[in-house]
Amino acid sequence: MAEKFPRDRFDEIPDDLTRVGAHRAPRPRGRGWMAVGWAALATIVLVGAGIFGLSLVNGNISFHGPSSSQSGTASTTPTASPTPTIVPTVNPALSVNVLNGTTTEGLAQKVSDTLTAAGWKIGALANADRTDLASTIVYYGDPANQAAALGVAQSLPGATIQQSTAFSDTGADITVVIGANYKG
Repeated sequence: MAEKFPRDRFDEIPDDLTRVGAHRAPRPRGRGWMAVGWAALATIVLVGAGIFGLSLVNGNISFHGPSSSQSGTASTTPTASPTPTIVPTVNPALSVNVLNGTTTEGLAQKVSDTLTAAGWKIGALANADRTDLASTIVYYGDPANQAAALGVAQSLPGATIQQSTAFSDTGADITVVIGANYKG
């Protein structure tokens, strides 16, 4: 059952009162745009700080200034260091994979026969993922195999060498990708 409370002064509402209950003041105009402005400013500051931080980490920004060790009167001329000449070698201990990057059937086998005759150990023969390659490239992953890669390229007319780790998961030391410029 509902309890009845005695009447008091709050039960009588004056007739001239237009407001009933607790109300908030009306919102000022443009308050939503202020929030958008603050959000845009915060975004610009955070993006700028991120770009600055990445540039600092990558070494694009240096706080040390230009390093100039020249005195006023003394000038030094740099001496040229001799560039080592790489001599092509044949290393039968290294494994060579041959990939056909052309539409010519049996070209990988033909190149394999050429390399075997030159003293190389052939690992695998396959087609490359593309058949429109223009140039023949001998890839090597380890810089110590550069001379051996030159030796493989010397056995293949028109081949060039390039260091790359793209074929390191195949297990071969050197990978030959045959292009359309191969004439053998």
